[in-house]
Amino acid sequence: MNNTVISQASSDLHLHTSHSDGKFTTKQLLEKVNKIGLKCISIVDHDTINGIDEAISSGKKMDIEVIPGVELSTTLGDMDVHIIGYFIDYKNEILLEHLIMFREERLKRAKRIIDKLHKLKIPLDFELVLARAQHAALGRPHIANAMVENGFVSSYQEAFNQYIRNGGPAYEAKYSFSPQQAISLINKCGGVSFIAHPGCYLNEDAISELIKMEIDGIETVHPGHNPQTTESLKKIANTYFLLESGGSDFHGGLRDDEDALGKYTIPYKFVSAMKRRLFLY
Repeated sequence: MNNTVISQASSDLHLHTSHSDGKFTTKQLLEKVNKIGLKCISIVDHDTINGIDEAISSGKKMDIEVIPGVELSTTLGDMDVHIIGYFIDYKNEILLEHLIMFREERLKRAKRIIDKLHKLKIPLDFELVLARAQHAALGRPHIANAMVENGFVSSYQEAFNQYIRNGGPAYEAKYSFSPQQAISLINKCGGVSFIAHPGCYLNEDAISELIKMEIDGIETVHPGHNPQTTESLKKIANTYFLLESGGSDFHGGLRDDEDALGKYTIPYKFVSAMKRRLFLY
């Protein structure tokens, strides 16, 4: 890792652990972060805050600032849209009630997907998927990896491409929770809301619609964004006075992203801007 890059852009605000669909435990992830020299991070597991307490505790011992965060799954029309919340009160009762509901809906969705796989002559055992996920927020990545481990497909990507991708033969839609509801929930928790990796799947009209919902910011730095996309998103942020964020979207090798950690970072001034917006300075 180039130490010059780290010194100029020392923050990664898009990390995942085994509490959702990441490979590493919170402790293991913090150790990796510490080894490469990042000094500010946010773990934004999907629809769960279960790793935050441990991350903050471990971060203090390593002199790493850990921003409480979460990545919420929402639906805009027929598109899946992820909304990230930073600086949230992760013990807020309203948030916790929603996350319990999301967890239940994830289980129901997984059962429906597996039922469809059975009809496609893929007898994946739901209990095996649960065992693999352990206490994590259950999602399609757990199903994909269970399919690989049980020999039904040769790779994680094949599981998605052939069966469980959006519109695939075993696809099931998520519980319908709108971006507007997610933004409102994050506001109630005292946080700031961001569109996650918009350059990967959203057109300008969809981004414009989210801006009208009073989103606070936009993720400009992401492995799925090429330089032109990043520049375009930065212009949108400047035009509409949006905050910027970004990171590696690191899952720990589950999506061939083992080398992403430390490569996709943002300057701490983006974090400072969030703090000023929230009057945390």
